[in-house]
Amino acid sequence: MSLSVSIIGFGAFGQLVARHLRDHARVVICDPALRSNDLPAVDLTGAAGCDVVILAVPLSQMQGVLGAIAPHLRPGALVADVASVKLRPAQLMRDLLPDHVQILATHPLFGPESARDGIAGHRIAWCPLRGRGHLRLARFLRGLGLRVIPTTPDDHDREMAVVQGLTHLIARGLADLGAGSSRLGTASYQRLIEAAAMVQSDSPELLRTILTENPHAAAIRQKFLRGAAGAAV
Repeated sequence: MSLSVSIIGFGAFGQLVARHLRDHARVVICDPALRSNDLPAVDLTGAAGCDVVILAVPLSQMQGVLGAIAPHLRPGALVADVASVKLRPAQLMRDLLPDHVQILATHPLFGPESARDGIAGHRIAWCPLRGRGHLRLARFLRGLGLRVIPTTPDDHDREMAVVQGLTHLIARGLADLGAGSSRLGTASYQRLIEAAAMVQSDSPELLRTILTENPHAAAIRQKFLRGAAGAAV
């Protein structure tokens, strides 16, 4: 296991990443809020010295983290993010990381809840930005059973404005209504409630990112709300 991987941000998703990589690489973690763990913990400088650096931090923290690790990244290192939007992280990585670093923007289309029984069969959006190191990583992930979906940051955000933006918008609306299982619920209603429940436990930071940091989300949201209002006339 000669490949070294650092995971910056050891929340629920960072822990999921570590669980699936630790048998295949030398994994270290970097998180100032970390209390205890059986993986080696390093500071940002130490994290930047690895072959692969995975940014599993909220988008609001990404600019600061990139600025801190940029001077310490080794030539040829691959830096990848896992944020739910792609245009803003891609811009930050291109602007703040040195030219000798490879860059990959990704969005795993699953989370700790949906992947609790394993990641095989799940999908990950894949936006190579600089270098060819992503090819090796994609082969490895396919070996774990993931479906790697090539795209661009703009195409990703346009599609996810519908796929993810509307899902979270509807889930939040149902939660505000207090909607839940009903003894008179139809099959379609029950499926809607189950779908909403899958995202209602997501953090407020993630919800904010999906609804406000995707530049295409507002237009899709307005179009959806106009259609809903028209249907009620």
